[in-house]
Amino acid sequence: MGGAAFVLGAVAESDTAPVYVQLGAALFVLGLAARVAGRAGLSPIPLYLLAGLVLGSFDIPALDGEFIRFAAGLGVILLLFVIGLEYTAEELTGHLRRFHRAGAVDAALNFPPGFLFGLLLGWDPVAAILLGGITWVSSSGIVAKALSDLGWLVNRETHAILSVLVIEDLAMAGFLPLVASLLVGGTLLASIGSLAIAATAAMAALVGAIRFGEALGRIVAHRSEEVVLLSAMGLVLVASGVAEELQVSAAVGAFLVGIALSGEVAHRTRGLLSPIRDVNAALFFLFFALQIDTGELGGVALPALALATLTAATKALAGWRAAAMAGADEVGRARAATALIARGEFSIVLAGLGAGARIEPELAPLAACYVLILAIAGPLLMHFSDEIAGHAAPRPRARPAPDPKPDLTGRVSPTARR
Repeated sequence: MGGAAFVLGAVAESDTAPVYVQLGAALFVLGLAARVAGRAGLSPIPLYLLAGLVLGSFDIPALDGEFIRFAAGLGVILLLFVIGLEYTAEELTGHLRRFHRAGAVDAALNFPPGFLFGLLLGWDPVAAILLGGITWVSSSGIVAKALSDLGWLVNRETHAILSVLVIEDLAMAGFLPLVASLLVGGTLLASIGSLAIAATAAMAALVGAIRFGEALGRIVAHRSEEVVLLSAMGLVLVASGVAEELQVSAAVGAFLVGIALSGEVAHRTRGLLSPIRDVNAALFFLFFALQIDTGELGGVALPALALATLTAATKALAGWRAAAMAGADEVGRARAATALIARGEFSIVLAGLGAGARIEPELAPLAACYVLILAIAGPLLMHFSDEIAGHAAPRPRARPAPDPKPDLTGRVSPTARR
């Protein structure tokens, strides 16, 4: 009893009541945003960003503390860990073998627009590289949810869509440590070294997943959900910490651990971690938007819209090409073209890296506005992709009906009349 009184007294003296109220109110606002997004059939990410922009105009000390920073970072780690759980090593290698050309086309079409756009704005080359990454990578979370909601998971073109997403996610495992090294002023040799470490870690994770994935799964697996949750969380945090010590992004370390786990334990872990991931990921998007000065958005709205229009077209072309490689018809190609347009998680992660390094003041607001536009436009275009395909597909020419031929009796047959 004395121990409980001591704890309650410590809590009272620390005056945490305002923190609880402010943080609770912010979470409630995020819940309302997710509810509205669900009813509209959209991803909640744009509304999380809007909520952060609105709340940022108020003085809320609880949203500017170390706890929020840690929770936001944990949100990125868990987000990429759960994305990694979606893939097995065998699926990854199969996707890479079959659709590596589609991934190369996707990179060639969507990285240069952002990079060149940044240079045209007079930005530092490193900031332009970050913008190239932001325009390159689609949102796995938004696309996967939309595919499920529309019932497209069994379609032929879906294999191509998911393959491009997988290749992008794997590419980010090398891209993130590369830009992280550049942001801290690393030399070209040091950046290449970070990239080599990330590539080695990714290869080791794939090989380890194939050879020792079942053993790792047995370590995490248990009949108790509590044991599974604690074991998985401990494993991913240790891996993320080691990755960061090696100058590789903590999020990349979490992604590679997700790939290594497969089978039943991956399914159980995904279900247990999804609520925690969703809460912390929402805080990450909120925290990112809180750092943006809303007064700067007006100045970047037109550049963001121009860049969004350009890269929506280049991403649609990449999706169309990938679906064509999978043998999809015009409708399937149109679906793939619209499915890859949305940007989200990785784009915000890259913008957050740039904002933290203070390399270019316009990068964060431009990225936020850009993601808002495409995170809303992507799912909407997916809903109308069949109609778009109907207008885009060439209509066959009407051929004149042949003159009916008389039969041996000199009469025209009923079949010929029809």
